[in-house]
Amino acid sequence: MKTIGLLGGMSWESTQSYYQAINQGVKAHKGGLHSAKIALYSVDFADIERLQHQGDWSQTAVILGQAAQAVEAAGADFLLICTNTMHKVAAQIQSQIHIPLLHIADATAMALQADGITKVGLLGTRFTMAQDFYKNRLIEQFGIDVLVPSDAEQTIVHDVIYQELCLGNILPQSKAQYLAIIEKLYAQGAQAVILGCTEIALLVQQADTHVPLYDTTAIHAAQAVSWALEQA
Repeated sequence: MKTIGLLGGMSWESTQSYYQAINQGVKAHKGGLHSAKIALYSVDFADIERLQHQGDWSQTAVILGQAAQAVEAAGADFLLICTNTMHKVAAQIQSQIHIPLLHIADATAMALQADGITKVGLLGTRFTMAQDFYKNRLIEQFGIDVLVPSDAEQTIVHDVIYQELCLGNILPQSKAQYLAIIEKLYAQGAQAVILGCTEIALLVQQADTHVPLYDTTAIHAAQAVSWALEQA
């Protein structure tokens, strides 16, 4: 079994979901007392969040690149960045390590393709929804059309992530707002909606809506288990 490298803490609320899902996945495949081999580096999210909102992505790449090097030095065979937003600097992080990086958008796109989804709604931080680093990867590399909420709705989605979910606050009124936005994307032609921030699944689950949801945390974790157990 390979050792899975996790670059976490962004936020720790969702990183614990990764840890749980990966260990449950390994146990499901191997049974008994088996659990995953994991090297985890958890950063201080306050530092990253401040730089995100200052637009200083180059410094976030420096911090995360150093953390990724530490994960590699700890014996990881490949790396997951446990957040959608920070895949904005995935290429810079990959350039600083020698182990492969399992990209969250690629794992999600492959799951969408397997289900025949060609047009999808995207929820996430404003950075993920408004900028091209995530949407364009889905469009250009996988041929998947991407819809995002209106500007006002993006503000709602973004603020709930940073002001509530990253602090562990799950509020029913925020769930109602998210579900209304999901329903609107579906009405606009989305065949499914990507929960493109690793915290969103803490608020909204498939049981809450008829619209197919793709939980990036669960998908990313499942792909990591698959990679770890290849030829095991």
